[in-house]
Amino acid sequence: MDSIADMGGTQGWGPAQVPTDEPPFPEPWEGRSFALTVLTMGRISGRNLDAFRHALGRLHPVDYLVDGYYGRWLNAAELMLTDSTILAPGAVDARARRNRGEDVEEPAFPEPTRPDYRASAPGSLREVDQDPAFAVGDVVRTKDLHPEGPTKLPRYLRRRTGTVAAVRPPHVLPDTHAVFAGENPQHVYTVAFPSTELWGPDAEPFTLHAEVFESYLETR
Repeated sequence: MDSIADMGGTQGWGPAQVPTDEPPFPEPWEGRSFALTVLTMGRISGRNLDAFRHALGRLHPVDYLVDGYYGRWLNAAELMLTDSTILAPGAVDARARRNRGEDVEEPAFPEPTRPDYRASAPGSLREVDQDPAFAVGDVVRTKDLHPEGPTKLPRYLRRRTGTVAAVRPPHVLPDTHAVFAGENPQHVYTVAFPSTELWGPDAEPFTLHAEVFESYLETR
């Protein structure tokens, strides 16, 4: 699925801002949102990091853009809790309205259906029996992928030709891991793309390096 979170390479957002020297959480609620999301992701909802990123990508575009960085985290935490039926849909909104003094009935707590998730090993690096399909120096092309579920191949890298610059250790595939369809580890490659291949002949000349999963690539 293409989501609002896939903003890389899109136009209309202006120049990138240089990070400023500011505290990690300028507002107290942001720190609480961070803590609530970390607690929700692993211990309460039974979800994983890739499922959290998939939740971010499924947020309404307006909420994603308007609510800010940690606002997105809080919305994604609510979505994960709803996915696992720890909370009923609309429960957070109803509680907020009651706290404002409105006479609103809160939905009953549903029967939880959180996934029984167990990682096969610590972290995300894995070992696979197959040798890498590509080697340094190979010219490759990214596939034209539009899956119904999540994908880590950005839109601006699809159907583009580049050169393998490095072969990385096998890694859990986020596309399937996010929806609990298996870890499906595979080789990862650093692929060098000319800027003109990505954004046309008038682009500022430079080389962009991207980490690309093996299943996203084919021989040019």
